[in-house]
Amino acid sequence: MSVRRFVIALGGNAIVPLDTSGTYLDQYQITKTTMNQVAELTGMGHRVVLTHGNGPVVGNIFLRNEAGFATYGIPPMPLFVCGADSQGGLGYMIQQNLQNAMTVLGLDVPVAAVVTQVLVDREDPAFANPTKPIGPYYDREQAERVAQEFGWVVREDAGRGWRRVVPSPRPQRVMEAGVIRAMLEAGVLVVACGGGGVPVVPCGGGRIEGIDAVIDKDLASELLAELVGADTLVIVTQVEKVYSGFGTPAQAALDLADAAELRRLQAAGEFPAGSMGPKIEAALAFLDAGGREVVITDPEHLLAAVRGEAGTRIVAEL
Repeated sequence: MSVRRFVIALGGNAIVPLDTSGTYLDQYQITKTTMNQVAELTGMGHRVVLTHGNGPVVGNIFLRNEAGFATYGIPPMPLFVCGADSQGGLGYMIQQNLQNAMTVLGLDVPVAAVVTQVLVDREDPAFANPTKPIGPYYDREQAERVAQEFGWVVREDAGRGWRRVVPSPRPQRVMEAGVIRAMLEAGVLVVACGGGGVPVVPCGGGRIEGIDAVIDKDLASELLAELVGADTLVIVTQVEKVYSGFGTPAQAALDLADAAELRRLQAAGEFPAGSMGPKIEAALAFLDAGGREVVITDPEHLLAAVRGEAGTRIVAEL
């Protein structure tokens, strides 16, 4: 395999799977296995930027926020600060596991995590229609109370209770992209864009400020991949491959596909917005921008998938 420049996007549930208790030890052990594979890639001479989701983790931070206010009257931090907190905690864990894996392999590759801000448009339609559920479930009375107390938008979530919903605007610019690219070119393995990045908006005079929102991790990772000149985007999720007819008797794995086939399947409704949809959208955007290929797989098959032995490989044209 020729030397490549990778952006590897780890899903939040690839760090904290739904069938685990979500303790720090759980997160650490799962991350360790994945980082061993990333270290092997680096040992082959490849340049790597890692991004990661933060879904379950930022939800826990949000719960601690609320518990601290209810019990001790500690003012809750804004959601964008919770996102920055999750970048720091997860970045530390990923960075340490990578450093240890490099040591075992005898590699002298520096690793650094960058708290990353991502610019969004204050006029993005998502702000007028928040849809991304975060945090705990409430009954109707609790939901009405927190909505009034904090000015939140709350909605019923699939009959399971009420939750806060926030906007999910499209990423426009990775504020630290130049720094990340310089670090990459200097041989640093960079961890960046955690949770899709901390959402920020212009506030006049060339300044920026945080805003409560959640940016899709896959779309932010794709944008970063363009900005750092990556030739391969790897999206790590809960399933080994992309499937057509997923969950039906006609389910079929896609080992190799091109952009035209994905667009046909996308138009047929094969990739729901809440699961594989954003990953396919990110894959198509990356290929349209000139990327060489996209690989989609699960944590266990990361290295094999990059070698073309597992996962789903997507190219512009077959």
